[in-house]
Amino acid sequence: MATSDVLRAMIDETRRFVRQDLLPAEEWVEEHDDIPAPLVKKMKELGYFGMTIPEQYGGLGLSMFDEVSVVMEIGYASPVFRSYFGTSNGVGTLGMLIDGTEEQRQAYLPRIAKGDLVASFCLTEPGAGSDAAAITTKAVRDGDHYAINGTKRFTTNSPHAGIFTVFARTGPKDAKTAGISAFLVERGTPGITVAPHYKKMGFRGSHTADVIFEDCRVPASALLGGREGIGFKTAMRSLDHARLHMSAVATGLSRRLIDEGVRYASERVQFGKPIAQFQLIQGMLADCEAEALASRSMIENVARMKDEGRDVTKDTACCKYFTTEALGRIADRVLQVHGGYGYIKEYAIERLYRDARLFRIYEGTSQIQQLVVAREMLKQPAA
Repeated sequence: MATSDVLRAMIDETRRFVRQDLLPAEEWVEEHDDIPAPLVKKMKELGYFGMTIPEQYGGLGLSMFDEVSVVMEIGYASPVFRSYFGTSNGVGTLGMLIDGTEEQRQAYLPRIAKGDLVASFCLTEPGAGSDAAAITTKAVRDGDHYAINGTKRFTTNSPHAGIFTVFARTGPKDAKTAGISAFLVERGTPGITVAPHYKKMGFRGSHTADVIFEDCRVPASALLGGREGIGFKTAMRSLDHARLHMSAVATGLSRRLIDEGVRYASERVQFGKPIAQFQLIQGMLADCEAEALASRSMIENVARMKDEGRDVTKDTACCKYFTTEALGRIADRVLQVHGGYGYIKEYAIERLYRDARLFRIYEGTSQIQQLVVAREMLKQPAA
């Protein structure tokens, strides 16, 4: 965990970077569907690719509280910037940290921390989304190798990735989740095809694509942790972290939206005065502020709990559910404050509104979060 002075300095530096470099680049990224190389270089220099990777592997080794504090600042800009290095701090590397061998960590984590190697997470499939246990991709042992066959869907950063964490069945289907293993597959391995990236409603500049494995042969040393059957557990063990991280991004974007709304309401004149002076406008802005404060408060509280080693599965699901749903409501109100101008591309709210819609879907839908919360609640009486 960083000291308060170090964390404060990192937050201040991030805030400057966001406002001086990222915000002015948003329209260019939207138009060109790409992030300028100088900005990626600056993100590497600031250590964003290695925020959660331990210092012994070249990362910053931030605690959960430190991470969400920084991520909320980064989230003030278009979420596509954070998306570029997000998998390198979360699902793309957590498996190595949780269950990987020391050889695997040494081979990949230092390069990921520097941003020289982009990580991608290959779990979802055309027929396995929220029901991740339904994956059908297979990895069959063949001597000192495994042959992987299957298609992975919605893999963020796969067009840029150099290392893929791939989940595949090594056991029979009736073994259920116990038959799922994880593999670290390098991009240059024969048998990998990365399809053209999707054209999405929002998040232009963040690239997501299918990854197809056709008789992709990897050495047995690519098996995460050197053991079969632990892949699904590895994926599930990373979710508490992923939910909190995404909650922080959503809350940073909520703050940006509120600032956009306040600015517009203060400048837009109707009936002879700024619309910010009308109580119905004030009511919408007040609702936004209250929900953003609640989001930030619950994230910081649960992050501290996680750093203390407490079981936070229910709490992180609550965070992901509340903060992303709140973001949706805030985006809708702020667009309403803008009126007709909110529906045209001249104002940032049109783009941010589209970006905000994804948060209730990825890293686990709101409905999956509700199920997790209820499941954990119902365990307690029995305990």
